Amino acid sequence: MPEGNKNPNHPEKGRTIRVDPIRNSEDIAAIKKILSGTPRDLLLFTMGINNGLRVGDLLRLKVKDVKSLKPGEFITIKENKTGKQNILMVNKLVHGALKNYLRKVGPEDEDYLFASRKTKAPLTIQAVNAMVKKWTRMIHLDHGNYGAHTLRKTFGFMQRTRFGVGFEVLAKRFNHSSPATTMRYLGLAGDEVNDVLLNEI
Repeated sequence: MPEGNKNPNHPEKGRTIRVDPIRNSEDIAAIKKILSGTPRDLLLFTMGINNGLRVGDLLRLKVKDVKSLKPGEFITIKENKTGKQNILMVNKLVHGALKNYLRKVGPEDEDYLFASRKTKAPLTIQAVNAMVKKWTRMIHLDHGNYGAHTLRKTFGFMQRTRFGVGFEVLAKRFNHSSPATTMRYLGLAGDEVNDVLLNEI
């Protein structure tokens, strides 16, 4: 668990921390492999990197909210931080992880989807921070700072770099005020400008 004042997820008042995305598919696959024996954690990771919602919004979900969703279906949620409407989409990977979780864990409809095994209350952001740090350490992803927000950032990073999704679309997904905000958020603006300068005309 996090320790005292040295925990980077609890910065001094007025300061913020920079949390990194997972930047390549091999590392994502490695984390899924180590989580294959823990259906709840695999679902949290898979749902987080495939939706780009804040972890806090995922932690408020109950089993009954998603148990009947099929690939391509979604539910509307209200973001806790912004109060804005957004959607949680179930693609094939999320659906597979969800069905695996429901089959192996057998939760009740009123249970929180990502519940503490001890208390049945939803996991805390601090707990997810510690979990993500543990997962990245286990695959020796030592460069960078990782935490709960890594899941959301990984979604955006991979959508942009792997699938070529525009910043305008990602800004809409993240409920950001502008594409420029999303560029800064993902830390891609400088990298992409440098890449453009290498194009040979």
